[in-house]
Amino acid sequence: MNAEQGRMLRWYASGTDIDEPKRAEERPRNDGGSIFEEIVGSSLALRRVLAQAAKVATTDVTVLILGETGTGKELVARAIHRRSGRATRPFIRVNCAAIPPSLIASELFGHEKGAFTGALQRRLGRFEAADGGTLFLDEVGDLPPETQIALLRVLQEWEIERVGSSHPIPVDVRVLAATNRDLDAAVESAAFRQDLYFRLNVFPIRMPPLRERADDIPVLVQYLVEGYAKRAGKSIRNIKQQTLELFQAYAWPGNVRELQNVIERAVVLCEGETLVVDESCLKTCSPHLSQRTGRQVTTLAQGEKAMIEAALEETHGRISGPKGAAAKLGIPRQTLESKIKALQIDKLAYQAR
Repeated sequence: MNAEQGRMLRWYASGTDIDEPKRAEERPRNDGGSIFEEIVGSSLALRRVLAQAAKVATTDVTVLILGETGTGKELVARAIHRRSGRATRPFIRVNCAAIPPSLIASELFGHEKGAFTGALQRRLGRFEAADGGTLFLDEVGDLPPETQIALLRVLQEWEIERVGSSHPIPVDVRVLAATNRDLDAAVESAAFRQDLYFRLNVFPIRMPPLRERADDIPVLVQYLVEGYAKRAGKSIRNIKQQTLELFQAYAWPGNVRELQNVIERAVVLCEGETLVVDESCLKTCSPHLSQRTGRQVTTLAQGEKAMIEAALEETHGRISGPKGAAAKLGIPRQTLESKIKALQIDKLAYQAR
């Protein structure tokens, strides 16, 4: 930002609809950011992710996308599909955490008529629906053990069997998977099969949390305000500089999804051409953070330290395992250990409690 712009970031809305990937892709790139489908930003951390995605997109390699909730894992999966040789074929998403364990096999592999009570007719599963295209297994870390075995077999043989049938059906599917869990810890605790983990983790991509992409926040805010202002029929031409500084200092435990919520609310409340958000709005939109820490968060380091301490409090100082602090925060155990050391957190104090 130059001196003439003073304490305000000024821009002119281009009417981009944030829900239309094609328009987002065609949006003029005159603000220093880059757009890879709906993914907005130009930070080094994001550029590394997009470079990895671009390289692997043209292959049929299985990709495991890791990252906290709200970091845009599905956006990366869709971008990989659109740049693959399967782009004209289906992209099928399955939220493994949202399907009851008793139904997940039928959902993925289909079932025959009479396979179980209520199976009144044959039903194709998601693998068959995605044949020739891409199957995105979101929250794959939540799969029950018996389904993990069945998925491993598919990834080894590229054949499925519908529930109630022993007849193998060949499938031609590219699998992309995502999780916010620490699968290393899940494997260590026997909650996730090691052989399945190896099959999925052929090409891992780690989505950086928003707190590691602070440089992207101004262009993200601009992009979101444009879309929400258009929806609300408002003309918002300015974003106060203090608002951007506040956003860049905040830890964003909900990542981009949380930022979207804050911006949408701010646009609704905005009465002029200048968007202003104060700290009380962050507390209102993200009460879990202020309630758990019991104090005001003013810097990135403070926010990160507060979240780690809250996780250690809940897990009584346990770091690894499916119920450990690393799993709750959605980061690898080694990463959490290094952050605890860097932030000078006494983890033994929480074990003592």
